[in-house]
Amino acid sequence: MSLSRSLDLPALDRVDTLAQELALLQDKGKRRIAILGSRHVPVVAIHLVELIARSLAQEGHTLLTSGSQGVNAAVIRGVLAVDRERLTVLLPQSLDRQVPEIRDQLDQVLHLIEKPEHDDLPLPIASSLCNQEIINRCDQLICLAFHDSETLLASCRNAEDMGKVVSLLFFD
Repeated sequence: MSLSRSLDLPALDRVDTLAQELALLQDKGKRRIAILGSRHVPVVAIHLVELIARSLAQEGHTLLTSGSQGVNAAVIRGVLAVDRERLTVLLPQSLDRQVPEIRDQLDQVLHLIEKPEHDDLPLPIASSLCNQEIINRCDQLICLAFHDSETLLASCRNAEDMGKVVSLLFFD
């Protein structure tokens, strides 16, 4: 019988990172927390994401996300229900490139950053650049993905390389 990886001791080169993560969890200060995730998620998960986003905003944290359906839309709904000032949404492309279902929601966002200079890029590349900018602006990343969500998993690896606290949750 083998222990799961989560119970294994961290590698020696990760001890400083573990200490940083523990200190951040104990810190009662307000943080900039990015929440990113898949567009296609189970309905139950959407409700959980909204609840998490709402709770973090109520605690006074600022949340950052992108502007797509699924996880990101749930984050937007959750924070808008509490305080519009606590939300920043970075779009991978211009607002008019977003699906109509999300545009009405984005109209309510006070801190909306568009990237029209990325309109000619394929969406996966624009999304990757957008995720990197979101990670640059945050203290902590919460990511909800599937094991084959390549863009999101790459974003998590980049965030870890930058020394950010990363919580990666899988749907599958």
